[in-house]
Amino acid sequence: MRALILLGLVGLAAQLVDGSLGMAYGVTSTTLLLAVGTNAAAASATVHLAEIGTTLASGISHWRFGNVDWKVVAKIGIPGAVGAFAGATFLSSLSTEIAAPVMSTILLSLGVYILIRFTAFGLPRGNLGKPLRRRFLAPLGLVAGFVDATGGGGWGPVGTPAILASGRLAPRKVIGSIDASEFLVAIAASVGFFVGIGSENIDFAWVAVLLLGGVIAAPIAAWLVRHIPPRILGSAVGGVIILTNVRTLLRSDWIDASSGVQTVAYIVIALLWAGAIAYSVREYRRDKANESVEAVESDLRERGAEEEETASA
Repeated sequence: MRALILLGLVGLAAQLVDGSLGMAYGVTSTTLLLAVGTNAAAASATVHLAEIGTTLASGISHWRFGNVDWKVVAKIGIPGAVGAFAGATFLSSLSTEIAAPVMSTILLSLGVYILIRFTAFGLPRGNLGKPLRRRFLAPLGLVAGFVDATGGGGWGPVGTPAILASGRLAPRKVIGSIDASEFLVAIAASVGFFVGIGSENIDFAWVAVLLLGGVIAAPIAAWLVRHIPPRILGSAVGGVIILTNVRTLLRSDWIDASSGVQTVAYIVIALLWAGAIAYSVREYRRDKANESVEAVESDLRERGAEEEETASA
C-alpha cells in the first residue's frame, strides 16, 4: 500500500511539472519504475497506459484555459502517434545506449538557447503569430513519438524546446498543444506495447495510481501555465531541459562521470538556473512597471489633447 501511495504522489508531482512546463511526466514516472526493477518495456507501457488518462485530462484542462492551438496538435500529434507505435513495437530489440546521448546533446543545446533567450530577452516576438508548418512539425512529431516510446518519456523534452525555439507560438500554447497532442501518442504507444509484449508484465494497479495522481494535478498545472509570465516560464523550461539532459550525458557511456562530479555539476546548474529565474522575475517586474508608467503617460497625453480641443472649441 505504501508503494502505491508513493507512486500516486509521483504521478501527481510529475503531471504538475509536465502540465506546467510541457515535459517530465514520462521521464519521472519511468525512472521510478526502473528503480524498483521493472523492465524497460513494461515500465514504458505502464506509464503510457496511465498517460492516456492524464493527457486527456491535461488536454481538456489546457483547452478550457485557452492554451491549445489545435492546428499544431493535428500537425504534430498524428506523426507522433506513428513514431510512438513504431518505437513501442520494436523497443525490446532496440538499443538506445548510443541514441540517448546524441539526443541529449541536441536537447541540451536547445535548452541552453531557450534559457539564454528567455532570460536575457524575454519572449521572442519576431516570429510570434507566424504559422508552424507541417514540414517542420511532422518530422518533429515522428522523432519525438519514437523517442517517447523507446525511452519511456521524451515527447515533451523533444517537442517543447523545438517549438519554443521557433518563437512562433506563445510558451503557454506550446505547452498546452504538446500536452493535448500527447494523448494520441499515449494511445499509439500503448497499442504498440500490447502488440509487442502483451499485458502480462504490466501492473494495472500501478497504472491506476499513476493515472489518479496525474488527473488530480492536470487542471492545477493548466491554470499555472496560464498565469506564469512567458519570460519566467521560458527560463524555467530551459533549466529543466538542461538539468535533465546533463544528467543523461553524465551517466552515459560517453562520459560515465563519478558521483562526485555529477553532484558538483547538478549544484552548479541549479545555482545558475535559480539565478536565471530570479533575473527573469526582476526583469519582468521592471517591464511591467515601465508599461504602467507608459500607460499613465499615454492617458495623460490623451486627456491633455481632449482638454485642448475643448478649450479651442
